[in-house]
Order: sequence, then structure tokens, then C-alpha cells
Amino acid sequence: MNRLVCYIGKDNQQLPNLSKQLGEQIEVFPSYVDVLVKKQVYKGREEMVFLCEQRTPAIDKKGLSGLKMAFPSAYLVLIAGALTPKEKAQYLKLGVHDIITDSLSVDKVQGILSFYSQHQHRVREAFLQQKESAMKRFRLPIWKRTFDIIFAGLALLVLSPLLVLVAMAIRLESKGNIVYKSKRVGSNYTVFDFLKFRSMYVDADKHLKDFSALNQYQATENKVEKKALDDDLVFGDDDQILMVSDDFVLTEDAFINLQRTKQDNAFVKLEKDPRITKVGIFIRKYSIDELPQLVNILKGDMSVVGNRPLPLYEAELLTSDEYIDRFMAPAGLTGLWQVEKRGGAGKLSAEERKNLDIRYAKEFSFWMDMSIIFRTFTAFIQKENV
Repeated sequence: MNRLVCYIGKDNQQLPNLSKQLGEQIEVFPSYVDVLVKKQVYKGREEMVFLCEQRTPAIDKKGLSGLKMAFPSAYLVLIAGALTPKEKAQYLKLGVHDIITDSLSVDKVQGILSFYSQHQHRVREAFLQQKESAMKRFRLPIWKRTFDIIFAGLALLVLSPLLVLVAMAIRLESKGNIVYKSKRVGSNYTVFDFLKFRSMYVDADKHLKDFSALNQYQATENKVEKKALDDDLVFGDDDQILMVSDDFVLTEDAFINLQRTKQDNAFVKLEKDPRITKVGIFIRKYSIDELPQLVNILKGDMSVVGNRPLPLYEAELLTSDEYIDRFMAPAGLTGLWQVEKRGGAGKLSAEERKNLDIRYAKEFSFWMDMSIIFRTFTAFIQKENV
């Protein structure tokens, strides 16, 4: 049976024994975000049951809504203390199917799994009836999508001679693909192929661990070995789930150990990176390496203005539920934090960038986008390689 049983929460000491008695594996996640960023990994599961510890009302509202959007046929069970009738009604409205108000037991969980196996088709049908209205909250406004298509189309037409010249320069200087693809997490936790002009030597990542001290957002020492990631790596070939960044690949086991100490380092950035080619230095300085993302915009993966789409590895480091809002906004070619200190001597901390992402997600508008675009055009020369 292709069933997935997940426990979301931190009070999980009894789960190993429970899992053994049930004869079924229970996967444990500290927060809602840990599950949501793995949407693509769990895609296609026939049966999914989530046992969710009660958190604050605000966190539960966002987290449960995210689970319903990502896994429409999943069965949601809330594990809580005593609840008033009003509180129960509020959780049922959020999509919770069952509520356990005392400790977990084998009989209770077995009953839930048995009931869900028999009635999962009803869960899916109930979701589909509400899907249209639920999805509207997460779609781009019409004005934004229209602007994106017009802007990206005209930009590609006008800049086509420059794109050809850059492509030729990259090819002449070093071997490898002209355009670099990496998996990124955008709005609604959607994973897509993010396009950039290649600015590094193909084999440079083999020595990435030697440059870890140069990470300008490094808060703690990275003690996890990183495996090389070539431009032509086939995503998903390994037996283990891979956490993929532009610069390295971690196995899931290695990531779990790293995750507990590295949240502050979710933005990977090296100063005076020796892996960058001469052409790469130039195109990064003027943000020319980002121009292939105009194709992402036309495809609908991104918007002209939005939050930076994070590599899978970086997205998985933002596991606190307080950061869930930064994924509830369009992924963008440029954004609020990119223009805050471009051209200046100061540097934004990782925490400042996260907060600016959340601010944009809550406040974005047409005039805010126009302001960011104007500031982007006046700040091409960067002193910190944003």
C-alpha cells in the first residue's frame, strides 16, 4: 500500500513504540513547512495521513491550509488538549477531519487509518468542491500576470543581441552548458527549473568545502561534507532524497543533522568566490546572469517582482512556521531585499532578508512593484554581489 503517515510536531517520544506496534512507519516533521517543501517528493501518494500537534491558532491556520493545498486527498488529524465546541468548529472549518483530545494510542491511530482507507474518496471529493475558491488566494493578480508577460516579452526582444553575445562569451571562456538550471522553490512551494547564465567553472564545486569560510552569511561552522554538483546532474538519481542547492547536494540524513544548527545560514553567498569565471564576474556585477529568468516569467514560474525563489536546500532550512508567509507570494526576478542595499557598502543579514520577503508577501501592490523596478534599474552596479 502506498500510504504515508506523518507526525507534525515535537512531542514525539512515543512514536517509535507506536510505529512498531502498528507495523507501519511514521515520518516525523518538526513543523508544517518541513512537509510542504517536500510536496514534489510525496506527489502521487495514494493515501496520506497527517497527525498534527496543536500550535497557535495563527500557525495552525496557515499550516493546515498549506497541507490542504499541497495534499488534497490527505486526512488531517489534530492532536490537542481540551477544546471548546467553538474551537473544534474552527479547526473543522480549516479542514481537520478528526480530533484527538488526549494521548495517542495504537487503537486510535489504527482506527483512523482504517477509516481513511475506506473513505479516502470522499475526502478527495470534498476538497475538489472547495478547490476553486481556495486556489484564488494563491494565484497572481491579473494585473501582475499581464504586466509580467508584456515586460518579459519586450525585454527578450530588445535584449536578444546582448543575450547572444553573452552566450558566445560563456562558451568561449570555459566548457559547459551556457544556461544553468537549478531546482527552486517558488510561490505555493512549487518546485521549478530556475534559469541563469552559467557564471562558474563546471568542476569548481568539487572544492566548495574549501571556501565555506567565505560565506558572508555564515553564522555557525558547517561540519557536513558536501558532494559535488555538476551542471548536468540528473535530479533524483540517488536512492536517498537529495537536498539540492546551486552549490552542493546533501543527502537527507546529512541534512537532518545540519538543519538543527544552520537556519541562520539559509542564504548561501561567497565573497570573492574563486569558482566564478571572468565572464561570470562581469555578468553577476550587472545582474546579466539573471536575464534567462525572463523565460521563467513567460512560463509563469516567476514574476518580474517577487521574493527570491530559494534552492531546495535553502528552502528546507527555513523550517520555522513563522517563515511560511514568504512562500505565499510570487517568486521574482527582482524583489524588495535586492534593492534595499544594492550600490551601498552595507550588507543585509539573512534575518533581514527573510523579514523583507515576508513584508513583500503581505504588502505587494502595483505601485510597490513599480517602485522596486525603478530602484532596480538605478542600482545595477552592486558592491556586494546581491
